[in-house]
Amino acid sequence: MTSHSIQQPRFRVLGAISFSHLLNDTMQSLMVAIYPLFKSGLHLSFAQIGLITLAFQFTSSLLQPLVGAYTDRRPQPFSLAAGMGCTLAGLLALSIADSFPMVLMAAAMVGTGSAVFHPEASRVARMASGGRYGLAQSIFQVGGNAGAAIGPLLAALVVLPHGQGSLAFMSLIALVAMLVLIGVGLWYRHQQRQPRPVSKSTHDPLPKGKVRTTLGVLLALMFSKFFYSASLSSFLIFYLMEHYGIGVRDAQFHLFLYLFAIAAGTLLGGPIGDRIGRRQVIWASILGVAPFTLMLPYVGLGTSAVLVMIIGFMLASAFPAMVVYAQELIPGRVGAISGLFFGLAFGLAGVGASVLGLVADHWGIETVYQICAFLPLIGLLAVFLPDLRLNREPMVMPEPARV
Repeated sequence: MTSHSIQQPRFRVLGAISFSHLLNDTMQSLMVAIYPLFKSGLHLSFAQIGLITLAFQFTSSLLQPLVGAYTDRRPQPFSLAAGMGCTLAGLLALSIADSFPMVLMAAAMVGTGSAVFHPEASRVARMASGGRYGLAQSIFQVGGNAGAAIGPLLAALVVLPHGQGSLAFMSLIALVAMLVLIGVGLWYRHQQRQPRPVSKSTHDPLPKGKVRTTLGVLLALMFSKFFYSASLSSFLIFYLMEHYGIGVRDAQFHLFLYLFAIAAGTLLGGPIGDRIGRRQVIWASILGVAPFTLMLPYVGLGTSAVLVMIIGFMLASAFPAMVVYAQELIPGRVGAISGLFFGLAFGLAGVGASVLGLVADHWGIETVYQICAFLPLIGLLAVFLPDLRLNREPMVMPEPARV
């Protein structure tokens, strides 16, 4: 391979796609952060709160792998901006929703926008990586996590004081994101018109049976991570209010601390995986969080805030490594794999929120955290993940968009 084939990461493109992810997930997290508003205004149960999350996550979960598989064959550079338009429409509908079915419909629209955005945005991140796939994935994902942390702050400072209608003002964020994504789409289209040589691995891929087994292990680890994450992202506010007797606004700021820790963990997970191996990062992130989750239900408020930040940081560092690990496990299917894993992330979180909502309604919100504390022990299965560095040499060229 000639020297000019080796490229540096396109940090302007990565910055643009990460910023768009920030704006996208800021809007999406507003929906979760204002659950108390809907719960009191529409007299909803915990189970119905879980169903709102399920409507958003389930739509996204179903559509993301399909969108990714389609765009593997027929890349759509401007689908990113179109997906953001769907999110905008869902947020506007949420601002005027006066019934539970309408809230569900608006949540499904936001989920559809997410389904279009994530697979193609993840592909753009890989295209712009210059071969540093973990770093690129972390930069992309940290924008989303930062946006998820900003959402509760906007809810506490803007939406809760001014009411549900103020969500319409928040939809202006989507217009900014659409403009940025049009620029990304122009770069994407230009890349499509360039010759795209591909470096070839000098090692044989894993046997199909081993690939299936490894995917099964990854799915189990995803279940552990996102079911536990659902207990925090959907119900932490209610848990803090009931267990410690604090107000909504104080609980919102605790949620912000958790989401901020997630953003920090996401930023480090990918680059560390580039250096020491993604298997090692996945192992340490999932299983290593177990001591902290087991302590969480039994500590005071201040210690709880510290533990929640540690848990968020460690769990978040696993996901960039998981996505790139899966992309390397099945090369040539960037869109489908990205869609599958982001879709599973949303779907498992949605199912988790629904199931845990039922548990909270019947046995109390504190029981949720006592049960979920054991989920990270599933991380023991990471011992069965093969070290892909022993099977493939790392590629130095960005993966082509057409596969």
